[in-house]
Amino acid sequence: MKISSVAARALWYVNPSHAEIWADTLHAQPNDDCLVRALHSAVSRGTESLVFHGQVPESEYSRMRAPAMGGHFPFPVKYGYCHVGLVEQGPAELEGQRVFSLWPHQTAFFAPAASLCRLPDALPGNRAVLAANMETALNAVWTAKVGPADRIAVVGGGVVGLLVAYLCGQLPGAQVTVIDLHRGRATLCHTLGVEYAHPEDLSDSGTDSPSAINNCDVVFHTSGHPAGLATALGLAGEEATVVELSWFGTRQVEVPLGQAFHSRQLRLLSCQVGHIEADHRPRWNYRRRLQAALDLLLDDRLDHLLAPAVDFDRVPECLGQLLDPTHPALCQVIDYPTRS
Repeated sequence: MKISSVAARALWYVNPSHAEIWADTLHAQPNDDCLVRALHSAVSRGTESLVFHGQVPESEYSRMRAPAMGGHFPFPVKYGYCHVGLVEQGPAELEGQRVFSLWPHQTAFFAPAASLCRLPDALPGNRAVLAANMETALNAVWTAKVGPADRIAVVGGGVVGLLVAYLCGQLPGAQVTVIDLHRGRATLCHTLGVEYAHPEDLSDSGTDSPSAINNCDVVFHTSGHPAGLATALGLAGEEATVVELSWFGTRQVEVPLGQAFHSRQLRLLSCQVGHIEADHRPRWNYRRRLQAALDLLLDDRLDHLLAPAVDFDRVPECLGQLLDPTHPALCQVIDYPTRS
């Protein structure tokens, strides 16, 4: 017998710095042919921190809506987009399969089959929560148009920054360095096959030096801090490209566009995963890009990005700590009970 309603619980951002788990009875809509039970989800420490603290600008309320978001900005909202579940009811090719979806933190939901991406058989479910971040990293690499033997810097060693570095590090001959304030990132960077530098350790040699980190062909900024953007601009070589992936919400950001910015003809590009890079758009759609991101996660080294899982029921009490900028976790995984 086909199930048309289900009891579920979801994480809601209720007020600034306050979240709760709310129960609801969900009903299938006409185009919903799948019932999905949650296995894992992940907290996006950048975007969800802005949502949690009520720092989404009013001008961005529409563009910031996640595909399956509930409620309205600023509060209350049901937000998230890194969800792995099991299809309990659906088309034969999906029923019983693990899927990734851009769904909030929720124990169960109905969804159209077209909104779900089946996981590769060899991909662990908890690692699959990185798919949205990997999709962002892939889009950023397309935007930057990096190539073999390029000297590449990534300012900010969070999840997106490390995934960008990981992808760039597989280019033949590329020299990739992650710059981050946490010296503990060094071991992880080396595990991923890239170099690490602390901002204090950056080379002070001139841009003519072939080994200087500050003579880069491409620099990615992912730290989320204005000071990081200044560092990124300082690392760029003559006519180099700086790709800005950080999103600052309501914060005003001072960008150092004086000094040598114009004389070196630097290019500062924004990059946002809601858009497919223009030179890929004629052949790629969002589903193909997301499926590619899942395939790119088939590397056991990426498990080092995952923090020990937190039980879903404990998330409201832990969220303030998990979203604190000083918290050492990279990707915070959430595990769900077998039944809501």
